[in-house]
Amino acid sequence: MGESGKNRRHSVEFRIEIAQRLVAGESGMELSRRYGLARSMMYRWRAAYLEKGAPGLARSAGRLPGAGVAVKVAPSQTGSKVEEQLRRKVAELERKVGQQAVEIDFFKRVFKRLDELPKRKRSGGDASTAKSGG
Repeated sequence: MGESGKNRRHSVEFRIEIAQRLVAGESGMELSRRYGLARSMMYRWRAAYLEKGAPGLARSAGRLPGAGVAVKVAPSQTGSKVEEQLRRKVAELERKVGQQAVEIDFFKRVFKRLDELPKRKRSGGDASTAKSGG
């Protein structure tokens, strides 16, 4: 962490991962320490992800939100309303997919912990049975 975080660029995939981890409930403080990131920046990523899904994090550094890399369509062009509706629908579906990915990761961790529980109970159960049987 010795290098300053200024002017560092993070990949879209990395920003999405951090946003998803925050949405899943991981500690912002812990992620900040682990990756040397400003918590305020991570929370902005989370807000953009929740609002617009992955496209909300696909913008270049230094640009204002909403001035992303998508091709801008002049309002006077035919079909611009349809195109805008389609863009909104795509963003909504990408948000849903992202939320489902977070939920799947959460449940994978839960099931992994549940799989580990019987092992602990068995080893503890054998010891307590031997003591209570005597």
